[in-house]
Amino acid sequence: MSMDAIHEAILEGASGETIAGLPLPETMRAAVVRKSEITMFDGIPTEEKDPRKSLHVDEVPLPPLGANEVLIAPMASALNYNTVWTSIFEPLSTFGFLERYGKSSELGARHNLDYHIVGSDAAAVVLRTGPGVTQFKPGDRVTVHCNYVDLEQPAGHEDSMLDPDQRIWGFETNFGGLADVAMVKSNQLMPMPTHLTWEEAASLGLVMATSYRMIVGNNSAPMKQGDIVLIWGATGGLGGFAVQFVLNGGGIPIGVVSSPEKAELLRSIGCEHVIDRKAEGYRFHDEQGQPDYAEIRRFGKKIRSMVGQDPDIVFEHPGRTTFGASVIVCKRGGTIVTCASTSGYLHEYDNRHLWMRLKRIIGSHFANYEEAWQANRLVDLGMIHPILSKTYPLDQAAQGAYEMHHNLHAGKIGILVGAPEEGLGVVDTEKRAKHLESIEAYRAFE
Repeated sequence: MSMDAIHEAILEGASGETIAGLPLPETMRAAVVRKSEITMFDGIPTEEKDPRKSLHVDEVPLPPLGANEVLIAPMASALNYNTVWTSIFEPLSTFGFLERYGKSSELGARHNLDYHIVGSDAAAVVLRTGPGVTQFKPGDRVTVHCNYVDLEQPAGHEDSMLDPDQRIWGFETNFGGLADVAMVKSNQLMPMPTHLTWEEAASLGLVMATSYRMIVGNNSAPMKQGDIVLIWGATGGLGGFAVQFVLNGGGIPIGVVSSPEKAELLRSIGCEHVIDRKAEGYRFHDEQGQPDYAEIRRFGKKIRSMVGQDPDIVFEHPGRTTFGASVIVCKRGGTIVTCASTSGYLHEYDNRHLWMRLKRIIGSHFANYEEAWQANRLVDLGMIHPILSKTYPLDQAAQGAYEMHHNLHAGKIGILVGAPEEGLGVVDTEKRAKHLESIEAYRAFE
């Protein structure tokens, strides 16, 4: 049976028993990078590396299925910055992850292929379950979080993100969500919110759970009511959810954006304090690349003029271009929580501002199953909303990655896989009508 026929059966509401009985094809479409092309951008500056040249949609074999694993049919997926990194082979080729995983065990060896299927988000339907899977069954509508871990190591049972064998699905593993069929572990699955479309639900997992852990969960910099939270990239994937969590939890967000349109968008959803960094002309490094402390002080003065104090928490993810400023403007005894470095990994900051003013830097990486589940539950309750800005079909995933690489987007970029068009997948129309105004407000992130 073709994947088109399987997608059609899903869209027509076929029962789980029917889906379990559908024969799967031997091959499928998938967005991949090829091992033979890992040197194609050698010597080219980062900004000139083009994902449209390296991210291909190929016909490849279906993923394998083992114990505690599940085959799903993504109806939609979404892009994250890790797909950009994978597609430009920077800071290093992800085939190194797959090779190391391949040496770890017989099961790991299945991931070490000459192509890498990418994608760390999905809204999908379960097709098959392996031995040991009891909580999900064929036909279940699910969203996927990207913490890929067996939990065989003791450290992971306190917090699965501390497990030495923890990996990010679709980045450090193969068989990601930008494919007709993906392979996940059963402990990656969560119920799909019933009032969302496929593409909206697919845009939630990675960045939403990451933001939740950073400022809501107990493992990073939990915010309390009234805290001032400075949020870089406040209309992007990470920042857009961070703004919602801060507002939802009684905090006061200060959103940093890069255009008047994005600033107005933030104000429209209740973020009162917004800084348009381009309009203000902030440059935190001089022409020689050294920190410009006068500019950083000017930035800090702007923050205090808006809220009367320095931020309690700084939500960091741009990295090199902003980190030095984040450390300085954070209040005495405050916290800088960081989950990424999209502008560069090598950070320079004045350590006196850290130790003499008793500040903390906390590293945060994705989220554990409980954190992801609770974030997903808030969406289902209508308390947090998707921030999907645009959607492409699978064969244009590379164009989406190009736009993300050059920051030509806001919010999330969705990718239709099994769904033939946008707007499908809603089960609870009454709940959707109740939250439609908010959904549409956040869908304006473009």
